[in-house]
Amino acid sequence: MAVKADEISRIIEQKISGFEREIDLQETGTVISVGDGIARIYGLENAVSGELIEFPRNITGMVLNLEEDNIGAVIFGDYSEIKEGDIVKRTNRIAQVPVGEGLVGRVVDALGNPLDGKGPIVATEYRNVEQRAPGVVVRQPVKEPLQTGIKAIDAMIPIGRGQR
Repeated sequence: MAVKADEISRIIEQKISGFEREIDLQETGTVISVGDGIARIYGLENAVSGELIEFPRNITGMVLNLEEDNIGAVIFGDYSEIKEGDIVKRTNRIAQVPVGEGLVGRVVDALGNPLDGKGPIVATEYRNVEQRAPGVVVRQPVKEPLQTGIKAIDAMIPIGRGQR
């Protein structure tokens, strides 16, 4: 009887040592309202501004408003496909687009996905969609005047080319 128990113990130990369990923790939320390309989502407490989120049917969105009990997200795609109660997943990625020589002559959407049918974009560098503008001191001064063609406006309001 003892031999049988040792053998069973050995088999159980082998099974346990070979067991690999993947834990897939995804933070999800629920759409509470949709309108005009904006979705209100409840349940994504750790979402950050500018983060990409994934709606059902491979529709992407970007978090914009962070409120106490919900977030507001812009929807990149057909928002009529999204309904109240749909599950939304965080991607843990800030909205980035590819930059560089691989984009020359290509037609892409707002997220850098190719629309021209010439295959995937080959990029080695990515930049965030939302970036801080350079400070006033770093910018070049406005040196060239811009004429509107309306003498009264040009005389009263000096506008420089490149002025913000």
